[in-house]
Amino acid sequence: MKKLLAVLEQVLSAGQDAVLVTVIASSGSTPRGAGARMLVTDRGWAAGTIGGGAVEDRCIRLARQRLGGTPCCDSFDLSPEDKAGLGMVCGGAVEMHFLPLSGGDEAVLALCRDSAQRFASGTPFWLLTPLDGAGTLTLWPRGRGESPCTPPAAVISALGQPPRVLGRTGERWFCEQVQHAGTVYLFGGGHVAQALVPVLVPLDFPSVIVEDREEFADPALFPLARGTRCFPMDRIRQELDITADDYVCIMTRGHQNDLLVQQQVLHTPARYIGLIGSTRKSAAAFASLRRMGYSEQQLRRIVTPIGLPIGGRTPAEIAISIAGQLIEYRAGGRRDWQEGDEL
Repeated sequence: MKKLLAVLEQVLSAGQDAVLVTVIASSGSTPRGAGARMLVTDRGWAAGTIGGGAVEDRCIRLARQRLGGTPCCDSFDLSPEDKAGLGMVCGGAVEMHFLPLSGGDEAVLALCRDSAQRFASGTPFWLLTPLDGAGTLTLWPRGRGESPCTPPAAVISALGQPPRVLGRTGERWFCEQVQHAGTVYLFGGGHVAQALVPVLVPLDFPSVIVEDREEFADPALFPLARGTRCFPMDRIRQELDITADDYVCIMTRGHQNDLLVQQQVLHTPARYIGLIGSTRKSAAAFASLRRMGYSEQQLRRIVTPIGLPIGGRTPAEIAISIAGQLIEYRAGGRRDWQEGDEL
């Protein structure tokens, strides 16, 4: 989304009209789900994708026909008959929204500039698209210089993480959180952390490296991280404010430091706590924590071995498995504790 909005700003600044094509609903087996977007100009595709293939090609042609027109929706029912006509092998149905945008539109240009600042600052926000009647793209929370288009209170109160249509007939909005809250704290700046940070960046997971060794907290090792911190591992609760939106990945240089981190982060509401290492190492860590008085309910919060079980062994492969698991947690697929549990 960051790149698409940057391209949209370039296109409109050059005085070109464009159409933003968005998958607003899907069912069955389809190339992309709700939230997939594509930008089209009179020259054709400009940025993004709604899944490629014949459906995307047809939508590009439709979007070019609708330049300078009015917003509308189109459905593609990929039944066996339609699949044959489209040359597709998947099934299901998708609903597309076509939003024409005028070159030089100051409200949309202001929105693009505002979104760039929010991406840079790490501020979570939503992109809202009106589906019925007049109106244009809107950011929420509202910024300065944007369109006066205001979503209904019922839509705002229902905003969440999955991209979806909200509102009732006649005032529907497609709502997508395009930058999420939460930081990934990587305790340990070794090879896995160095491989993981570049993987997290395009997934909208800002990261902070925490080390007690200056040479491994060197910002030069982590040019894509939001920051690096260097302090003793027994000072985490004094130095960091880990929230319920944050993720913790424990991969320090040794068992004792790992244990120090676990002792402290178990008293935070972190969304995710992952511990690198073998099953044997994890069992030893849990035995130590039990002797210290930590309950089984608390220990269930620790995901170990860290990452999805894809069989990876190299730092790059382990990084991919961790990133996949973080996506799973952010999407709401897993959460091993509830508000009110003992911390």
